[in-house]
Amino acid sequence: MNLLHRLLSQSTVIFAARIFGAGLTFLVQVAIARFLGASVLGDYILVMATVNIIAVVMPLGFEATGTYFAAEYRARGEGHMLRGFMTRAYGHIALCGVLLLALGYPVTGLFGEPGKVLAMHWVPAAILCVATAMVFVSGAMLVGLKRPFAGFFAETLLRPMLAIAGFGLALTTSGLGQITALLWVLAIGYLAVAIVQFVILLGSTRQIPLEASPRRDEWRRWWHFAVPWIALVVAGDFFFDIDLLLLSGHLGREELAIFGVCTRVFSLVSFGVGAVYAVTMPDMFESEALKDRAGFHRKIGDANLVATALAVLLLIGVLVLSPFAFMLFGSAFQAGVVPLVILCVGLVIRSMFGPASVMLSVYNRPYTSLPAVAASMATLFVANYLLVPHLGLLGAALAAIIAMTVWSGALWLTALKVAGVDVSIRARLTPGPALMVKAAE
Repeated sequence: MNLLHRLLSQSTVIFAARIFGAGLTFLVQVAIARFLGASVLGDYILVMATVNIIAVVMPLGFEATGTYFAAEYRARGEGHMLRGFMTRAYGHIALCGVLLLALGYPVTGLFGEPGKVLAMHWVPAAILCVATAMVFVSGAMLVGLKRPFAGFFAETLLRPMLAIAGFGLALTTSGLGQITALLWVLAIGYLAVAIVQFVILLGSTRQIPLEASPRRDEWRRWWHFAVPWIALVVAGDFFFDIDLLLLSGHLGREELAIFGVCTRVFSLVSFGVGAVYAVTMPDMFESEALKDRAGFHRKIGDANLVATALAVLLLIGVLVLSPFAFMLFGSAFQAGVVPLVILCVGLVIRSMFGPASVMLSVYNRPYTSLPAVAASMATLFVANYLLVPHLGLLGAALAAIIAMTVWSGALWLTALKVAGVDVSIRARLTPGPALMVKAAE
């Protein structure tokens, strides 16, 4: 089975599972809005956004590079290196988890409205942070070890199921106890899921042979990649979690809930594109580890083509189906249709620019991505400040797409200048550096 065929087949399965899981999450959000109110949904979205951001920081960037190093060590048969990387990653989570439980609560008061909401549900939220961080690391490494289903299904299927169970318990309580009950079910259940996934990862790791002479000071290389990827992952994968926290000072709870639903639907749609790169990344990293640059560029081109075509198809689907989906939440949520379409246009733009951050890491220049991160976050902050007070939800969507375009364009230009490679779809459709390499084989 060639890579392009496997891309389509495995991405389809992963995306189908994500759709099913996201459908369950969508139903939970509908139920919260219908039975508990839009303001309660707004609080729940704020808590989950904060949990995601804290959790992705706890491994200190090692979850972001887990796929890369796991694929490299698997290809080279370096089991000692793989075990050392794992020890560091989970050690960071353990240390940060202790600090979070011991010192985190007093700090919540420094973060305004989101901090106040988080403080009311601190203990289950802190446990959920630890469990989520473990899933991030285990999932990334399992993808690198060519077990993408085991890597993705914990978050895509089991977490939504736990949310449904938590909502069922929330219906038996009242007041603030409703969200607290939901969070307790999520926290305890997801911690159990994280432990099981960790055991699966250990089983996969034992299959990698142990090298006779492990390289010394490999930890320096881990940190060289991990430090910039902390910023890249927080600002990239959790872009909208940051955005929701910023918008909490500009939008009311009901509008925040509407935009939160838009971002969750967008995350579902963008996961379909992300699954394409997740399936192909281990092969890309393996080609690079084996110094097969021609194969590396060819695989990027195939992934870009599939990702952009999928993004266009998903945009069409959103145009047709989103009005019906928002009807489930109530008439007030119809205001989210246009903002969601705007966000999905941004996904097409992002897909066309390609995985520039991956290219910069492969060329050992991960730090060159940081200016693009800073420019995107600054653009988001300024655009929210200028547009949201006057345009509300529409302004929030426009601010987001402007920031996403700045991010993608800046990364693409950086990769072109630093690595000398065009990672956009243009290189796949027209004769360029990547195709010239292919022709030279």
